[in-house]
Amino acid sequence: MKIVDLKATTVAVPLEAPLRHAAGAHWGRFIRTIVEVITDEGIIGLGEMGGGGESAEAAVRALLPYLEGHDPLQLEQLRWKIMNPTASLYNNRMQLHAAIEMACMDAAGKKLGIRACDLIGGAVREAIPFASYLFYRYPHEATGQGGETGPDEIVAHARELKARHGFTSHKLKGGLFPPDHDVETFRALGAAFPGDRLRLDPNAAWSVEEAVRVGRAIEDLNNDYFEDPTWGLEGMRRLRGLVRIPTATNTVVVNFEQLAANLRLEAVDVVLLDTTFWGGLRQAHKAGTVLETFQYGAAVHSSGELGIQLASMLHLGAALPNLSFAADAHYHHLTDDIIVGGPLRYVDGTIALPQGPGLGVELDRDKLARYAEYYREVGGYTYDRDPGRPGWYSILPEQRFADPRK
Repeated sequence: MKIVDLKATTVAVPLEAPLRHAAGAHWGRFIRTIVEVITDEGIIGLGEMGGGGESAEAAVRALLPYLEGHDPLQLEQLRWKIMNPTASLYNNRMQLHAAIEMACMDAAGKKLGIRACDLIGGAVREAIPFASYLFYRYPHEATGQGGETGPDEIVAHARELKARHGFTSHKLKGGLFPPDHDVETFRALGAAFPGDRLRLDPNAAWSVEEAVRVGRAIEDLNNDYFEDPTWGLEGMRRLRGLVRIPTATNTVVVNFEQLAANLRLEAVDVVLLDTTFWGGLRQAHKAGTVLETFQYGAAVHSSGELGIQLASMLHLGAALPNLSFAADAHYHHLTDDIIVGGPLRYVDGTIALPQGPGLGVELDRDKLARYAEYYREVGGYTYDRDPGRPGWYSILPEQRFADPRK
């Protein structure tokens, strides 16, 4: 089996409502690039990465000279061909490799009749638990969804998601409004769901001192962890010594050098592993193995996935013995997907590991064409800008908070 071609297609898939966060907003849609690895046997492997457009598609296609004739099963060779560390100084190909490796594992699994997780040791669980992902949202006229700014509205949204999907863990995306507003909202969630787990993520918007104040104000709740309340390994290290909630990150430990530094510094308790940020499913799983060795917590991070990347997250979650927490997913905010059968279903807060070969999902060609056309109609957006606050930009630690009433 040899690679003979690479394809890349940018799509835009609508959200129920625009999602607001401390660094900007998701403007009512996710922009993703679907990658296809085509082999000489007619097998097509599927991958996915964030962002898109002509430059992203061209960057994928530009790797064909590196990979034409490559055996998709030779995954370690693939890593060195694409992510050679000296070459990456000039051209960081981390997420390109993640999408292509995802597609190669899909193709290899289809060839061998095994699942992607079987290429990294197999599954220790067949269903992966997920947390609700609660955002302050702008209202969306077309769907009638969104508009949550206050504690009562966030609690009502969480109740609806729990009724629909069965979540027993709840994650609040904070940092947009003043810290006391997040404390009030988070405590309201704790009162509304006394038996459920909670986590707060302000996207590193606060100073260490502000994060300590917030952490102490919520430490009596049923917390999973306090995710990225402040920026940097040193900031997180300082914070960890001053709060009694386990800390977590998906921003400052995203490669193996940072992982080694984190272990030496004892800076962060839980590392959220992302199948794109870490450069691929195999790399995220390797990092999980290191965390297991040192008895650190591991979780699965979400970076705004469609069904192909979600499948890679499910295979990662299935293969990690030390998956200590429910995974994150933006997935329930989507109105549709580009995989056959539509969006994967939550049952009692979990999503079942796909049982087909490779990633276990197939591309719906009609949906791919529809949402590629939708991307051409609406274009992309700037993640670090907020459509409701023209001229605003993020400064960390954040001092210019939005008005909760707007």
